[in-house]
Amino acid sequence: MNRLPACVLALMGLVTTTPALAYTAYVSNEKGNTISVIDLTTMEVTATVPVGERPRGITLSADQKQIYICTSDADHIEVFDADSLSLIRTLPSGPDPELFALAPAGDLLYVANEDNNMVTVVDVGPGAVAAEIPVGTEPEGMGVSPDGKWLVSTSETTSMAHFIDTASFEVTDSVLVDARPRYAAFTPDGKHVWVSSEIGGTVSVIDVATRQIVQKITFEVQGLRKESIQPVGIAITPDGKTAFVALGPANRVAAIDVASFAVKEYLLVGQRVWQLALTPDSKFLLSTNGESNDISVIDVESLKVIKSIAVGELPWGVVIR
Repeated sequence: MNRLPACVLALMGLVTTTPALAYTAYVSNEKGNTISVIDLTTMEVTATVPVGERPRGITLSADQKQIYICTSDADHIEVFDADSLSLIRTLPSGPDPELFALAPAGDLLYVANEDNNMVTVVDVGPGAVAAEIPVGTEPEGMGVSPDGKWLVSTSETTSMAHFIDTASFEVTDSVLVDARPRYAAFTPDGKHVWVSSEIGGTVSVIDVATRQIVQKITFEVQGLRKESIQPVGIAITPDGKTAFVALGPANRVAAIDVASFAVKEYLLVGQRVWQLALTPDSKFLLSTNGESNDISVIDVESLKVIKSIAVGELPWGVVIR
């Protein structure tokens, strides 16, 4: 009788006993002043945690042990332990922090301050403000390049995408996009940055090297008026092949082929979809649906919505650990 070598049997045992990765989602509920914690294995809410007033932007520390939350009406950033869900400390942020981006090194937070037209740079270690960078009126979208050299801040009222040198903390270029830009996302190769314009109804794809718009993506959903299609949050798969764009009151998420810039599918989700997040293995995409107080879970391979999960009041941001 043929017998498998001992090394093969050992490997098989390792494969069968290694547990599957478990993911947890954290959703900021803007009106409820809470975050909802979701086990993505069971697709159920496991905890609801009170936080400061009007939580919106939410992200994880580089080691994923802490949760950073923009509590906009409290005018600071709250830091929670991701395991115990207890408040550890607060960080300065400038007035009305809305969205932020963490530097790839995990040492700096770049915070959009809507009320004073500044980007505040927070040194996470000492919890101190490292710089304040003047930008256009009502900054919101914040994207940082994969190499950490460039930061893009979008200003809603002046319809600009501002390129900021993270070495000097100076604005080097400003690119005019369509009305009310809300989000900025770099492609994984760092060559392009995608900027969504809520009122303009477009996504501008900007070449990082030339600062030129190389493509404007538009959207058409049968039965909906143009003005109800309002792009906001963006998520791009790590392989750089597919981009997802939340379309606000259109209650759709657009799936876009990055190579051709063509919309592959419009996915019907909950009401007033805001922000998006991919699981680390890119199998699932989560959308926050503000007016229906839920999140939608999308299977990325099949481009199908597979689950709706009720959360708190006015869910806004989402991050996955």
